[in-house]
Amino acid sequence: MTDLLYRDDAYLRDAPARVTALTDEGGIVLDRSIFYPTGGGQPGDSGRLVWGDRMIAIATTIRTREGALALVPAEPSALPAPGTEVMQHLDWDRRHRHMRVHTALHLLSVVVPLPVTGGAIAADKGRLDFDMPEAPDDVQAIADAVNALIARDLVVSEEWITEAALDANPALVKTLSVQPPRGAGRIRLVRIADAAATVDLQPCGGTHVARTGEIGQVTIGRIEKKGKINRRVTLFLT
Repeated sequence: MTDLLYRDDAYLRDAPARVTALTDEGGIVLDRSIFYPTGGGQPGDSGRLVWGDRMIAIATTIRTREGALALVPAEPSALPAPGTEVMQHLDWDRRHRHMRVHTALHLLSVVVPLPVTGGAIAADKGRLDFDMPEAPDDVQAIADAVNALIARDLVVSEEWITEAALDANPALVKTLSVQPPRGAGRIRLVRIADAAATVDLQPCGGTHVARTGEIGQVTIGRIEKKGKINRRVTLFLT
């Protein structure tokens, strides 16, 4: 299994690692990874690996069926053999934008307190699909409310609970289409603001900024109808 360095420190941009395996598809498995794998609507990280005088660009990161992380090269190239010591370099600007968007979407789910039926994150925008039979009259009011929360520069933290504790508090899960991964015995929660005045608390395995002020101002695009009761709200970084 890969040691998930990004989970301990989402701001880690470089770190040494050792190649433990190569997948049949040409992915590179490391013993420890600063690269986040595609999942939960958040894209896999990109960057590069360096060993000796060699370098390979990484296009994305995925999770293997066995639970390890595989770094996917941007183009066919000679791969570092298992046992090779490498240095990981993250495409930090892209990752940080994902973090900003991801935290902003958590705030959007607070401002629009409806069940979430889907979502996706990109480097310049993100979207949530809501169980929303009727579109709101004032889209700007949504943007203003999200920006007000951002401006409060609220702390963003994580904590862990047992699967049994989550079962006892089903309201923590806002997403209808994706349930938190189970099997490890515990679930990671992301909290916005301190426990005494929590703004949001929900299961999440993605990467986030440390404070909402890092997000910067956002805008809200046109709300799109995506089915009888589903509507898509897209949020843009400015």
